[in-house]
Amino acid sequence: MNPLPATLPALSHGAAAVAPGRPEGTGFAPEDIAAVVRSVRRPARILRDPDTGRLGAVPADGPAPPPGCETAGTLPPLYPEWLGDRTYGETHGTRFPYVAGEMANGIATTRLVIAMAEADMLGFFGAGGLAPDRVEDAVGELASALGDRPNWGVNLIHSPNEPAVEDRVAELLLQRGVPVVSASAFMDLTPAVVRCSAAGLRTDAGGRVVRRTRLFAKVSRPEVAAKFMSPAPGELLDLLVSRGQLTADEARLAARVPIAQDITAEADSGGHTDNRPLVSLLPALLALRDELSARHGYDRPVRVGAAGGLGTPASVAAAFALGAAYVVTGTVNQIADEGGISEDAKAMLAQADIADVIMAPAADMFEFGAKVQVLRRGTMFATRGSRLYEIYRTYPSLEALPADVRTTLERQVLGVPVDDIWAEALRFWRRRDPAEITRAEQDPKHRMALVFRWYLGRSSRWAIDGDTARRADYQIWCGPAMGAFNRWTAGSFLAGPGSRPAAQIARNLLEGAAVVTRAHQLRTYGVPVPAAALRFDPRPLM
Repeated sequence: MNPLPATLPALSHGAAAVAPGRPEGTGFAPEDIAAVVRSVRRPARILRDPDTGRLGAVPADGPAPPPGCETAGTLPPLYPEWLGDRTYGETHGTRFPYVAGEMANGIATTRLVIAMAEADMLGFFGAGGLAPDRVEDAVGELASALGDRPNWGVNLIHSPNEPAVEDRVAELLLQRGVPVVSASAFMDLTPAVVRCSAAGLRTDAGGRVVRRTRLFAKVSRPEVAAKFMSPAPGELLDLLVSRGQLTADEARLAARVPIAQDITAEADSGGHTDNRPLVSLLPALLALRDELSARHGYDRPVRVGAAGGLGTPASVAAAFALGAAYVVTGTVNQIADEGGISEDAKAMLAQADIADVIMAPAADMFEFGAKVQVLRRGTMFATRGSRLYEIYRTYPSLEALPADVRTTLERQVLGVPVDDIWAEALRFWRRRDPAEITRAEQDPKHRMALVFRWYLGRSSRWAIDGDTARRADYQIWCGPAMGAFNRWTAGSFLAGPGSRPAAQIARNLLEGAAVVTRAHQLRTYGVPVPAAALRFDPRPLM
């Protein structure tokens, strides 16, 4: 393990009183305490002045404490690597308990995944919304660049409207030996996700089940988490065996282990989200994990990580303090140098504040009324997407639209005649899934949905490509973490375009989380930690 530099630049702080009878520099002055907070890699000694009862802190490996001071306690060194569950890094071959999440449509790019792997972290390619051949190209690129590294993966997104696409992506991930798969947006188990979990299961010399493919599951509801924390249902395993997609031995072993060994509690995130507060969701999933682990007698516990709202060191430290085994970031990685959206869209994100987000219809689950969290500032996408869903709920078909409604729809929302969109949709679905055309020809309501989904899908592509003529229609997935990140990085080297490597964002979040954690450790001893010591300013880290 190669620890980060042992010292950090000094933080600014406000003046505070020094303990009576003790000169500055003896561990009781605010700047002395702040220095101990910053020096997380050095052990700390908690001092007590017997004359006043005041507490202070000095490095435990430094000079002897002032005469007459008592040692009230000590703190060992603290490393960012140690903030999460140590088995996480051992399992996934990473140094840090940090994941760059799978922003869909390739926004979590192959460049991002490679950068994370090379920084000894884990990243997932955003395969959601992409055609299987595009996913296959990305997998080939990643495999070529990263070789036999174990710390990279690809997303498998639930596709209720396109189950055949979900199956094909699962097939290619297994065929190409992708080491880690992150399942997202699942409300129930499907054959594809169970197959990713169970294919290749074997036992080691000690009889423990060994996974060929390590599965993460991103969830925001306990009832869904319970499905992934439990062994696969027998009926799905039997189905996969009957199809020849699992062996009988693999199915037998799958009944002994949870579907996913890593569960990500997705709180108030960008994109698909139920807007659950992390402080409520994560403890609930940890308790559920303990209950199900005891019920099924697992020989190793399921890890539970945290995602959603993590854009500052304090929020990352809070997630670990709640018990997260690892943390996952998403929204903030879009503005990283490796993020797969246009510079125009990145500039819009860089202006976002905490409240500049809104919920809007989701393209992939439009008919179900599912929503995603997006940027509100500078774009009309949410308003226009909501208008489309309102029309979809109100009318049975495009032909049933009143003339004035259709005119407004074409001119003020879609920006293109409905007939032109349908012609483009026909060309798209002939390539991707001709069954959708057959269904649309038989069901006018479905035809309307495909037309409206064209806008919802294209709006993301306009933001990715930087089509400024459609800037008002940009769909940019964004959670409150973006605004918090912007406030934290204002005026720092991470604030400007072209100077935000994803690894630097990650290292600063983790380093700052370690500093915040050390500050809270000292506070639990009663040490008067100055408020300024809780702030970690971004700086280049090696």
